[in-house]
Amino acid sequence: MFAYTVRRVLAAIPTLWVALTMIFILVRVIPGDPSAAIMGDYISEEGVQTLKHQMGLDRPLIEQYVEYLYGFCRGDFGKSLITGCSVIEEIKSALPHTLELTLLGLLVGIVTGIPLGVFLALKRNSIVDYLGRFFSLAGLSFPVFYTAVLLILLFSIKCDLLPVMGVGEEGNFASRIQHLILPSLTLGLLMMSYMTRITRSSILDVLNADYIRTAHAKGLKLKKVIFKHALKNASISLITVVGLYASILIGSSVMTEIVFSRPGLGSLIVGAMFNRDYILITSVMTIYAAIVIIINLITDLSYGLIDPRIRYE
Repeated sequence: MFAYTVRRVLAAIPTLWVALTMIFILVRVIPGDPSAAIMGDYISEEGVQTLKHQMGLDRPLIEQYVEYLYGFCRGDFGKSLITGCSVIEEIKSALPHTLELTLLGLLVGIVTGIPLGVFLALKRNSIVDYLGRFFSLAGLSFPVFYTAVLLILLFSIKCDLLPVMGVGEEGNFASRIQHLILPSLTLGLLMMSYMTRITRSSILDVLNADYIRTAHAKGLKLKKVIFKHALKNASISLITVVGLYASILIGSSVMTEIVFSRPGLGSLIVGAMFNRDYILITSVMTIYAAIVIIINLITDLSYGLIDPRIRYE
């Protein structure tokens, strides 16, 4: 397992390097002049050149690129062009809100989606199965912001049960949980739809396998056959989906945070785009890329834990 882990970690390093390089290039081709965003559209040409020199924008791209990689390796992304504050401090302030939202949404989707998928597989081609597949498809079809608006209308405006905006009072656990319910439910419904459909398909693929028929012939209870044998052997595909759509939830959290006015990475990067703060944009995108690569790495390592044969392939 150690050798397998080392190989997967080493394979993730060039992937991260390519992602960082693409981010650096793409951010540099964004239309707009950061100096004009800071000083206004009426700044003189001399003032523009002076400001570019202070920000290092007049240096060759290769020097900026090397400094960018060096800063990433030591955890120093510089200062925001607009606020002058340390970028890493702004990210440290926003990142926990994004992570707690994504992790809770992921948990909601897994806890509800897997049992529902198993149930639909056992009720194959029944009216319950058709309804479940219809609603799971509808959950995939609705944009995240639309689902968020519907939940706000139902639970906040009509029923007046849950708050809409913000993250709650600092140090007040109950308040923070209340403000987290609707955003996490928005992402959780999306994840639940994915997990329901893939769990149903995976269980149906193994229900007719020989070891399942043998388990039934031995007189094992249906619950034990499903959760100990069928679900265990279908777990590889389930883990693949969890890893894949965990990355999608990270991206979907941007729109969710905007709708619910949460001060996470989504709000941070949108504000940076409006202000053309390319240093902050680059830094937040770098964090997103690193998170996605870490998720994929954890997914690969989970394969080796579930099926030892994968370690030797």
